Amino acid sequence: MKETEILELLQKYQNGTLSNEDKDKLDAWYLNRASKSNVHLNEYELEESYEYLKSKLPLQQETKVISIWPRITVAASIVVMLGTGIFYFTKTKEQVIQVAAKPKEIAPGGTRGILTLSNGKQIVLSAISEKDTIAREGEDKEVTIKMSADGVITYIINPDADTSKNDADAYNTLSTPTGGQYNIVLADGTKVFLNAVSSIKYPTQFNGDQRVVELEGEAYFEVAKNKNQPFIVKSGSQDIKVLGTHFNVHAYDNEPAIKTTLLEGSVAVSYKNQKTILKPGQQSNVSDNSNKISVREVDTEAAIAWKNGRFKFDNADLKSVMKQLERWYGIKVEYRGDVSDVRFNGGTFRNKNLSEVLKVLELSNIKFKVEGKTIIVYP
Repeated sequence: MKETEILELLQKYQNGTLSNEDKDKLDAWYLNRASKSNVHLNEYELEESYEYLKSKLPLQQETKVISIWPRITVAASIVVMLGTGIFYFTKTKEQVIQVAAKPKEIAPGGTRGILTLSNGKQIVLSAISEKDTIAREGEDKEVTIKMSADGVITYIINPDADTSKNDADAYNTLSTPTGGQYNIVLADGTKVFLNAVSSIKYPTQFNGDQRVVELEGEAYFEVAKNKNQPFIVKSGSQDIKVLGTHFNVHAYDNEPAIKTTLLEGSVAVSYKNQKTILKPGQQSNVSDNSNKISVREVDTEAAIAWKNGRFKFDNADLKSVMKQLERWYGIKVEYRGDVSDVRFNGGTFRNKNLSEVLKVLELSNIKFKVEGKTIIVYP
């Protein structure tokens, strides 16, 4: 069919004068064009594209969408769209056929990690297909490193091993990239949940009178109780000493403060010759700009929401919120204007595409513009 014939049929459709015979012609033309596309959409993607198109149409121009969805969704073999959009037409000075291109979605992060062994060998955990023993450590291979079916790393000490030997070089490091998080069970039974862009260095077995690990980034700890062997977390200039408890440490280099949030038991926080004991529900803050440890009551659910698959904001400032999105979605954020007084309460799920999360934030009268992997923020 010629373009002039197509435009004539479209005009009839808009005016409501399209006959059944003409409708069949229009459908046939559309399906013929669509069949030449290499982009295939299922019925759910088609419906999503349809909703996206409707949201973009100028209402004042009385725009209508070609109503051939039932026919397309019935036959899976012809559920195809032209390019990355769908056809529609608008009533302007000159009738033209346009394509509504849907922006590429930015997907959330997932379970990704890298394990560095004591000999320097690195294992990309997300690339392992067979889950079980992935390595052995120690002079006599007395420590077995396993991965469970759900991707949790576990250290198992051979019951016949001589634990009196203290191999100072037997340290491993678990790290997560942008858009990754990972869980691990240390040799003493302590569970560690590692957030994105973070790393934890630890011995393959805990010898001596202390259990010491080093953290960069953020992690949630469920420390196995052992009153004879305190568990110590080192983050920059801060030390956290516990016997057995649950707490979260937020210690990113690009953020102004190290935050330790206690959920159960008690912890002793030490920083620049200062020391304080936290109670459940309290959070300590330390920074290079101060020699004091500040303590306040907080919403502990907000502090560990990331571990439970959520974003939860408790009077959070915009820049700290966007840093979370940068680490989870691998984006870059630019600010156009003063946003220092913008605060957020509420939240959403971390398994959503970025566009859905931004819609939630926009409820606080903040505007976002997506340009590839860069998010521009307007007050």
